[in-house]
Amino acid sequence: MAVFIPMWLVGGLVGRLFKEFAVTLSVAVMFSLLISIMLTPMMASKLLRRRSSRPTPPRGIFALLGWIGHHSATAYKRSLRVALKYKRLTLLSLFITIGLNGYLYTIVPKGLFPQQDTGQLMGFFRVDRGTSFHAMQPKLDKFRHVLLADPAVQSVAVFAGGRGGSNSSMILVELAPLDERQVGATEVVNRLREQLQSEPGARLFLTPQQDIFVGGGLGRAGSYQYSLLGSDLELLKEWLPKVRRAMADLPELTDVDADSDDPGSRVELRIDRDKATRLGVDMALVASTLNSSFSQRQVSVVYGRLNQYNVVLGVEDRFAQDIESLRQVEVISRDGNRVPLSAFTEFVSGTAPLSVSHQGLFVAESVSFSLAEGVSLEQATAAIEESLARISLPTHQIQAGFEGSARLMQDALTQQPWLILAALLTMYIVLGMLYESYVHPITILSTLPSAGIGALIALMAVGEEFSIIAMIGVFLLIGIVKKNAIMMVDYALIAERRDGLAPTDAIYQACVVRFRPIMMTTISAILGALPLLLATGPGVEMRQPLGLTIVGGLVVSQVLTLYTTPVVYLYLDGFRQRYLASRSASRLKHES
Repeated sequence: MAVFIPMWLVGGLVGRLFKEFAVTLSVAVMFSLLISIMLTPMMASKLLRRRSSRPTPPRGIFALLGWIGHHSATAYKRSLRVALKYKRLTLLSLFITIGLNGYLYTIVPKGLFPQQDTGQLMGFFRVDRGTSFHAMQPKLDKFRHVLLADPAVQSVAVFAGGRGGSNSSMILVELAPLDERQVGATEVVNRLREQLQSEPGARLFLTPQQDIFVGGGLGRAGSYQYSLLGSDLELLKEWLPKVRRAMADLPELTDVDADSDDPGSRVELRIDRDKATRLGVDMALVASTLNSSFSQRQVSVVYGRLNQYNVVLGVEDRFAQDIESLRQVEVISRDGNRVPLSAFTEFVSGTAPLSVSHQGLFVAESVSFSLAEGVSLEQATAAIEESLARISLPTHQIQAGFEGSARLMQDALTQQPWLILAALLTMYIVLGMLYESYVHPITILSTLPSAGIGALIALMAVGEEFSIIAMIGVFLLIGIVKKNAIMMVDYALIAERRDGLAPTDAIYQACVVRFRPIMMTTISAILGALPLLLATGPGVEMRQPLGLTIVGGLVVSQVLTLYTTPVVYLYLDGFRQRYLASRSASRLKHES
């Protein structure tokens, strides 16, 4: 206990200074190692006392724990004899565990990070093309009232006229505390989705705000993005609606929308220069008149005693709403006559993009989406790729792929098997150097499949995805679980070399003697992971997979490794003895 208190105290202080969980964990581990080496032996010499000849029998909870430990050890001895008697069946259970481990890894839903409930929602508001800022305000107010009417919403902050111009805005929604609303952030979004899609000419997409954003910002409609890259803007404009419709038809996705702005209204003024010359109209005069009418031209400054005021020239807002306002504009010719603009111009209506996005040297368009309830990111990406293959997207002209979190998830899925393999290879090398053997590291590593299957079963039982956090939990399991085999193998090797026991007797005695410390360390690790699993409050979803994998992996591996490890030890030791015997025989034959 004296080791853990300063460990987490110093680690917590340093982590609070740097505000990083990795720094907290690293400092805590390093400090615990230092304290355990220096402080634990000293405290043991001072606090441990010599037992008296007549020890006092335990009472109460200690007697109960002693009774449970004694009967557990007795039952383990009997069942271990059975496992060693039927070694082939025990070894077969290990191979079944390995195969089941690979099968569960292929079918478990996979994601990047768990979906958190931080108590905040982020909304992206958009209106149709041609909608002015003044026309957008009533629609935005209506959505704000809808949000505030929900009992789970505490406050709403609106930032009008966000990126891309005045037709898009951002909304931040603060939810009530979790114990008051009794529903998660995702349920609130699903409940509000139908009400937010009923306003003509406007759309509002909500997504739960997360603590960790990776791979760039969020899309305007959802949490993930699918991008189209190309050198031909017209080709991208042609295929973007097709891709969006194909993705919108998928039941695995919600809130599908293109991130590019809808084309804005454009009026092209085509001037007949010959006619304008005959009427005595100069081109500079036309540009100056339009500038003064519609571009809020600053023409003067009024200086007061305490302040100064800019004088801005322009027509009233009600006269600048449509193309008819241009027809009523008049210019003064060189001879002083008033000439209507429509006398020497032609008005052509059309559309133009409000902005053109680029990624590198390519024009970029993207479609944002969110996941339907109960759908993992892996399932959604597979459905999108299958859907786009059906519409025959020209991949030789358009580069299509996921961006942001979805792309990182695909990269992580590709790298996960290699990371696990690298960890196993590293441990094999280190254990091989420790035991100076090629065989005993395999015995120790044989305990890991049971930990993996326990973690995967625990995740699937509660409907969790195999995320980056869960993979970190698996790596922690690798370090915790293999200590069971290390304790057994160490004792068995010493019993063989020092006491001259046979391998079967040595590993049996090792399992019996090491049963109690193995159970104590495993139970301690499980109890240490329970706070991660049972914690409540905002953002706990990021830590729960870690506790879930540790608890599930330790429970299953504890049951299996107590029986499979001695059997693997005996089989590999037999292979080693036969190999050494054949090598000695071949050497004698060669010498003779």
